[in-house]
Amino acid sequence: MEALYLLLPISLVFVLLIGAAFWWAIFSGQFDNTDEAARSILQDDDSTAPRPADEPKPQSQVSDPSGARKE
Repeated sequence: MEALYLLLPISLVFVLLIGAAFWWAIFSGQFDNTDEAARSILQDDDSTAPRPADEPKPQSQVSDPSGARKE
């Protein structure tokens, strides 16, 4: 029973702090545009520019005709 005298006020303070943080988040615009992050990852252009034909391959990707990699 004596523990309740300590735990109850601490829990009420936590509830008030969480409520204040949630109130601030709502009125500061944190939840105004929740779909933008989801759309931005789908609309991102991940393609890379192709290498010009006259540019040699990097040494690590060059292999001999037998298929074995050169070191």
